[in-house]
Amino acid sequence: MKLPIVSVLIVFLAQMFWSAPASPSLSTSDPLDQSYRQMYNLQFREAHETLHGYQQAHPDDPFGPASDAAAYLFSEFDRLNVLQSQLFVDDEAFKDRKRPEADAGVRQAFEEDLSVSQRQADAILERAPNDRNALLSKVFDLGLKADYLSMIERRDLEALRYTKDGGQLAERLLAAAPDCYDAYLAVGVENYLLGVKPAPERWLIRLYGAEADKQRGIQKLQLTAEKGHYLMPFAQLLLAVAALRDNQRGHAKELLQSLAQQFPSNPLYQEELARLQ
Repeated sequence: MKLPIVSVLIVFLAQMFWSAPASPSLSTSDPLDQSYRQMYNLQFREAHETLHGYQQAHPDDPFGPASDAAAYLFSEFDRLNVLQSQLFVDDEAFKDRKRPEADAGVRQAFEEDLSVSQRQADAILERAPNDRNALLSKVFDLGLKADYLSMIERRDLEALRYTKDGGQLAERLLAAAPDCYDAYLAVGVENYLLGVKPAPERWLIRLYGAEADKQRGIQKLQLTAEKGHYLMPFAQLLLAVAALRDNQRGHAKELLQSLAQQFPSNPLYQEELARLQ
C-alpha cells in the first residue's frame, strides 16, 4: 500500500481533531483540554468560545492562540472536505488533488492566532530559553502552518520546511524536557515520513537539512503512542500506516481495531479496517 508522504503528515495532525470521543488522556476539568475535546467532536464554535475564555484567563500563554489556530484550520478542513480518505490512497491521487477555495476570513484569523502565539512564545523564550510550554506551542504552530500550506495552498515543498523546523525545535524541547511525549511525534514524523522516501530523495532531503531515519521515526512515534497527551491517538494511527507500508497487515489491523474501539464515531478506522478484509 503506497501512501503519500505529505498526506500522511496531514493525517497525523488532522486526526488530532477528527476523532470522537476525545482521548482519555485529556482531563474533564481543564478548559484547554475541554477545547480539544470539542475539536475532537467537530464542535469548532464551542471550541473557540472555550479558548477565548481560556485566553482571557491566561493572556500570556501561547498555547491558547495556538489551539485557537488549530480550531480555525480544522474547521476549514471540515468545510472544504479536504480530509476525505481517498486523498490518502496513493501518491498520484494526492498530487492531482484540486486546490480548494479557502475562506479569506478564516485564513486571516488563523494567521493572526499563529502570530500572537509565536510572539508570546518568543517573549517567554527570551527570559527562559527552555520553557516547555513555549517550545511546545511553537512546535504546534509549525505543524499547523505546514498543514495549511500543504492541504489548502498545495505548497508542499514549503510545508516540508516547516516540518523540518518543527522537528528541530522538538529536539530542543526534548533535550530540556524528555518527558514531553507529544513532542516526540514531531521528531518521529520528520524521520519516518522522510525516511521512507527513495534513497536519492533521502539524500536530497538531508542536504536540505531534514532528518530521514525510518527506524528512529518509528521509535519516537511509539513513545507518543504510549505516553502522549494530545497526540497519543495520532501516533497510534501513524504506526498503523507504517505497518501497512511494511505489509504488516495483521499489526495494522490490531492498531486500527484499537483506535476504532477508542473512537467509535470516527469512520476512518472502520473504513481502513474494511479495506484490510
